[in-house]
Amino acid sequence: MSNVFPKNTRLLATKALVGVILLTTLAVGATWYYGTPKYYRVGYAPQQPVVFSHKIHVSQVGLDCLHCHSSVKESPHSNIPTVQVCWNCHGADKGNIKADSGQLEVLKETYSTGRPIPWVQVHKVPDYAYFNHSAHVNRGVSCLSCHGQVNEMDVVRHEQPLSMSWCLDCHRNPESNLRPNSQVTNLTWDATKDPTLAGKTQEEYGKLLKAHSGINAPVTCTGCHR
Repeated sequence: MSNVFPKNTRLLATKALVGVILLTTLAVGATWYYGTPKYYRVGYAPQQPVVFSHKIHVSQVGLDCLHCHSSVKESPHSNIPTVQVCWNCHGADKGNIKADSGQLEVLKETYSTGRPIPWVQVHKVPDYAYFNHSAHVNRGVSCLSCHGQVNEMDVVRHEQPLSMSWCLDCHRNPESNLRPNSQVTNLTWDATKDPTLAGKTQEEYGKLLKAHSGINAPVTCTGCHR
C-alpha cells in the first residue's frame, strides 16, 4: 500500500513544532524584558567608584543641583562633576572636608593622575531618542520630575521609566510638572505651600506657566526621533 503522505511530512511536522517552540520562547522573553520595569531600568542603583550621598550633600550641606551639574541650563546634556569640583571642598589645600577619609581614595588618585572619576551613568535615554536638558529645565521642568527625590537618596537610583509613553504623558499634559524657573532645582518646593502663588493649585499654576511660556511640547515622532 502506498503512503498517503509524502516521506518528508514527519520532518515538516518536526520543523513546525520547533518553530512554534522558538517563537513562543521569543515572545515570552520579549514580554518579560520589554514589558517590565527591568527594561526601563527603574530601580537601577549601581555602585559608584566614590561613595557619594545626595541626601547629605543636598539636604544637609545645602548644595544646589547646579553646583555639580552646572551645564543643564545651557547644554542638551547634563554634565557630571569633575574631580576638581569635588576637590574644591575635600582637598587638603581647599576646604579640607573629610580629606583623610578612606572613602576618598579614588578621588585622591584621580586628582593626582589627572584622570576623570569613572562615574557609572544611571539615567540614559536610548541613542535614537533626542532629549535636550536645557529645553526642559528652562521651561520650568524640575529635576524632580525625571530623577525623583534625589535629595533624599544616599545612592542615586533610576526612579522613572523614561519610556516613550511616560514622556508623551508629560508632553500632552505638562501642567503638573511645571514650576517657576527659580524653583527648578529646589526639590522640596511645593506649589500648595508657596505664598506667591496666591492659593493656586499645581495644575492651575502649571496652566498659567504653559500659556505664558508658549509651551507646545511635541507629541509626534519627529519631536524626539530626528
